[in-house]
Amino acid sequence: MQPEPAKYAHAPNLEAKTFMQPEQPYYAHHPGRFFYIKDEDTGQLFSVPFEPVRTSLESYIFSVGKNDIRWQIENNKLSIEMCLSLTENDLVELWSIKIRNTAPAIRKISIYPYFPVGYMSWMNQSGKYIPDLYSIVCSSVTPYQKYQDYFKIQHYKDKTFFMADRAPDSWEINQANFEGEGGLQYPSAIRRPELENGNALYETPACCLQYRLSLAAGTEEQFRFIFGPAKDEPEVAIIRNRYFNEKDHTGEDGFSLAKKEYAGYIAEGSGCIQIKTPDAEFDNFINHWLPRQIFYHGETNRLCTDPQTRNYLQDNMGMSYIKPSVAKQAFITALSQQQPTGEMPDGIKIVENAELKYINQIPHTDHGVWLPICLKAYLDETNDYSILDEQVIFDKTTETATVAEHINRAMHWLIKARDYRGLSFINQGDWCDPMNMVGYKGKGVSGWLSIAVIYALKEWADICEQINQTKSAQEFRSTAIEMSTAVNKYLWDGNWYARGITDDNVVFGTNTDKEGRIFLNPQGWALLSGIADDLRCNSLIKAVEEQLETPYGVEKLFPPFLSMREDIGRVTQKFPGSAENGSVYNHASAFYIYGLYAVGKKDIAYRLLRKMIPGPNEEDILQRGQLPVFIPNYYRGGYKLFPRTAGRSSQLFNTGTVHWMYRILMDGLFGLRGDKRGLRIVPQMPSSWNHATVTRYFRGAEFQVDIKIESQDKKIKVRVNDVWLDEPFIKNIESGKKYEVQIIMG
Repeated sequence: MQPEPAKYAHAPNLEAKTFMQPEQPYYAHHPGRFFYIKDEDTGQLFSVPFEPVRTSLESYIFSVGKNDIRWQIENNKLSIEMCLSLTENDLVELWSIKIRNTAPAIRKISIYPYFPVGYMSWMNQSGKYIPDLYSIVCSSVTPYQKYQDYFKIQHYKDKTFFMADRAPDSWEINQANFEGEGGLQYPSAIRRPELENGNALYETPACCLQYRLSLAAGTEEQFRFIFGPAKDEPEVAIIRNRYFNEKDHTGEDGFSLAKKEYAGYIAEGSGCIQIKTPDAEFDNFINHWLPRQIFYHGETNRLCTDPQTRNYLQDNMGMSYIKPSVAKQAFITALSQQQPTGEMPDGIKIVENAELKYINQIPHTDHGVWLPICLKAYLDETNDYSILDEQVIFDKTTETATVAEHINRAMHWLIKARDYRGLSFINQGDWCDPMNMVGYKGKGVSGWLSIAVIYALKEWADICEQINQTKSAQEFRSTAIEMSTAVNKYLWDGNWYARGITDDNVVFGTNTDKEGRIFLNPQGWALLSGIADDLRCNSLIKAVEEQLETPYGVEKLFPPFLSMREDIGRVTQKFPGSAENGSVYNHASAFYIYGLYAVGKKDIAYRLLRKMIPGPNEEDILQRGQLPVFIPNYYRGGYKLFPRTAGRSSQLFNTGTVHWMYRILMDGLFGLRGDKRGLRIVPQMPSSWNHATVTRYFRGAEFQVDIKIESQDKKIKVRVNDVWLDEPFIKNIESGKKYEVQIIMG
C-alpha cells in the first residue's frame, strides 16, 4: 500500500492495471518462489516445493499453520524443510530452507533459490547484486505520464530485494539468461558449474543465487532469506541489520524474533469463541481460520484506501467481535463522511488524499441501510451505548451531530428515497453492484433494498427505545409496517419475493422469467425482517431448496442469465454461474442462513452453513480447488447447467460473508447473544448434535459453556456456577470473572 495496492513481484507484462481477479489462472512465469536442487555428480534436478520442474517427489507434506506455512519433502536421499512467515510491521517475507543428507555417503549438491520479479516497468527496470548486503536489488520506476504524479510516486518502494543470510557462490539476475534454452524446467544456467553473476539492464530481472554444498552423511545446512520491497539501498541495509545483525540479550536475531512477534500479532485476532462439536473439521475452521479472515479484513480494509461503504461497515461489524475499539472508530469515520441530508457516500476514504475510484464512482442506494444493522452487533457485543452520544462532523461542513442523529438522518434519507408505491429506488445498484440498469432512468426499485430498509428501520427502532427516543422508534416502526404492506402487495409472486421493478415497470425475479426467475437475497431478508407470515416463509424456503440449493451451497439466482438483459444490467453479461450471475455467492448465502435462524429453521440453516466450508471429504475439496482455510466470495454455480465446474472456488478472500458467519454463531447456532442486559441464551444446534462445548469471551468475562440436548423440546434450562436461572439470561456480568454455564435443551 503506497497508498494504493502495489506489487513487488510482477506478472510477465503490464497489459493493464489489475489487482485481484476471480479464478485467476497460473502461467509459466507466474510470480512464484522456487528452490532448485541439483546433484553435482549426476546432474539430477528437482525443485521444491514442486514447481517448476514438477518432479514426482517421494514424500510431500504441506502444512498451513496459524502463523506460517511449512513444507516437508523427501526426495533423492535428501530431506528438505521449508518455512514462510511474515512480520507484524515490515513488508517482507521470511523464508528458510533446511536440507539434510539422508544418504550414507557425502553428497555434493547445489541449491538455487529462484524468486522471479517479473516485468517491473516499461520506463525503467534493472537488477544488480550488492556484495556487502548479500542481496540482489532490482530497481524500477512506476510508469506515469502527468507531471503531478511524479510527486506521488517519488516516495514509492520501487525496488525489490532478495537478501540472504550468507554470501552465495554465484548469482544470476537476468531472467532470460538464467532460463536460456532449457526454460524453467531445466534452466540453461543451472547446467553450468556456476551461475555467471549476470545483471539486468532494462531487462526483466529475477533473483537467483547458488550455494554449492558438500554434505556429509546425516548432516544438514540451513539458509534464511528475506524478500520484499524497499525505497532505496539504505533501506535494504537497515533491513539486513534489523533481521540478521542485531540480537537481543539472549542472542536471538531479528529474523527469529520477528516470527515470534508475528505469531503474537496473529493471536490478537483469535476471536471471542472456541467450540467443540461433533464436527471436528467445522470446529477447526471456526476456532482458527474464520476469526483470522475477519481480522484480515479489519486490519487491511481489503487492501484499498476507499473501501465501499457497505463493505467497510460490515467488515467492522465483524471486528466488533475481534477488536471492538477498531470497529467503533470505523463507524465514526464512516459517519464523518455522511452528507447532512443523511446520504452515505459510495466509499469511505480512510487515508488523506484518497479518492473514490472504480465502483465507488457509481451511485448506489443501499449504503445507509448498513448503519443500524452493523452497529447493532457492536452494541450487543460491547454494551457501549455511549457511542451514540459521540459528536461527529458531517462531510465538508462544520456541522456536527451525535451518532444517533447521524443514523436518524440516514433512516430518513432511506425513507425519502422511495417511489409512489413506497418501494426503495435502486439508481445504478444496490448490494448487487452489477445490477446497474434497473433504475438508471430514476424509476426502477429494488425489492431486496425495500426489505432491507424495513429490517434496518426495525433494528434502529429497537435501539431508539433503548436510549429513550420513543417518538423516533414509533416513527420508524410505522414506516416499516407501511413498507411491509407495499412489498407484500407489489413484490410477492405467489411462492417467493421478486427482485425488483425496472424503470419500465417490469417486475423481475418472478415465476414467468426464463432467466433470473428467483433471487436469493429478497428471500433471506424477508425472513430477517419479519415481513413474511408462516405460510410465505415456508413457501419461499421450499422454493429456495428446490431451485437454488446445490451440493456447494445456495446459488444467488436461478436460472443464470445467458445473455444481456438491458433493463437489469451487466450482471446478466457475466458468465452463467459465476459471480453475481448465479454463483454460490457466500455473502448472500450468509444473509439467508441468518434469516433461517431468525425463524427457527435450525437444521436447514446448519446444513447450508456447513456447505460454505470446503470438505470434509477429499472429493469436495478437489472439486472446489481450495483448502478449508478461508471462505471465498463465491463458489461457481450453474450446477444444473455446468456440473463439471460447479463448486469451483473464486479464490477471492475479500468477502463480507465471514462477518455474518461469525454473527450466525453468536446469534443463531450457539445462541450466546449479547443484549443490553447481558448474555441471552437461545441455542439452535442441529438435531443431529446432542452435545457441544463453547468458550465464549464476552465483555471481559469468560464463559465455559456446556450444551446438552436431551430432546427437541424448546425448553431451555440454564445453570451458572451451580445456580439455576429463572430465565435463559445471564445478567450483571462482571469483567474478569469466569462463569461455568450448563445448558440443557428439552
